[in-house]
Amino acid sequence: MKPYDVVAIGDVNIDLIVAGRYELPLPGQEVIADNMFVHIGGGAALFTMALAKLGLKISFNGILGEDYYGSYILEHFGELAVDTSHMKISSSSNTGITIAIHPDRDRSFITYTGSNEELKLSQLEEDSLAQGRHIHLTGYKGRRNHAEFMTLIQRVKSHGATISCDVGWDDTGEWYEGVFEIMSHVDVFFLNESEALQYTACSTMEQSMERLSRAGKHIVCKMGPHGAVAMIDGVRTYRSGYAVQALDTTGAGDSFNAGYIYGYLKGMDTGQSLEYGNACGAMSVTAYGGNSGIPDKAELEHFMQERSSSITDHWGITL
Repeated sequence: MKPYDVVAIGDVNIDLIVAGRYELPLPGQEVIADNMFVHIGGGAALFTMALAKLGLKISFNGILGEDYYGSYILEHFGELAVDTSHMKISSSSNTGITIAIHPDRDRSFITYTGSNEELKLSQLEEDSLAQGRHIHLTGYKGRRNHAEFMTLIQRVKSHGATISCDVGWDDTGEWYEGVFEIMSHVDVFFLNESEALQYTACSTMEQSMERLSRAGKHIVCKMGPHGAVAMIDGVRTYRSGYAVQALDTTGAGDSFNAGYIYGYLKGMDTGQSLEYGNACGAMSVTAYGGNSGIPDKAELEHFMQERSSSITDHWGITL
């Protein structure tokens, strides 16, 4: 038996949420916001916190600055019983910060990546990879670290763990085709509909998912309020989303990933895993900050019992 259900690897930072202000000040001006909130952010960190709240044993592998925010994050991870013994402290960079403006609309961001830039996959300790029965990877940068990413996947496989991966948005605009190699080697590959269309250069989600399923055996695509679809060995399963009032969509995809992996590791079928993912994603957007709305297991199951998720396929929607 391994000590941890999941080892998460990737980014962690502070999110400063600016609420109730939809424009930036001009030079020399000041604007007044309705409120500001400080939360823990970063895709890997939000995934970790969501799974910890659902009761799984989690270890996190990343880098923080030696500053107040680094201590703040470690304290909150500790409250959730997240193991941080393999985390590193940077001697040269501060903890990363993202300022998110109008999170309830088309969000705008100002980001200092900080200590996250120092995370080198090739330098991860072997012991940290061997302790989890499942490993979740983030931080793919296309051509810039593809070889390093593939080497890490092989290292993980040598320890007999299953692997999930969410590569996220390609900020270079290249949409490097090497991502299809990643899909072919991991056990669960996550992406959203915009990323799916970009990587496949397809005009519809149905075409895109068919293309992706030829590359990977287990592809999960998140479609926001429209739900999510999984293609496993060419078999498609869809579940609709849950209707909620969204305050802040930050971290919704990472919360979905946590719900889905929870179902996956608990041996649930694909439809149930999608429902857990959709419910976690929906609940996360009902509060400001990527972690505030994340439920514990009892809250999640109560939420799902009160609402129904359709199993009717949904390809009629133009995305």
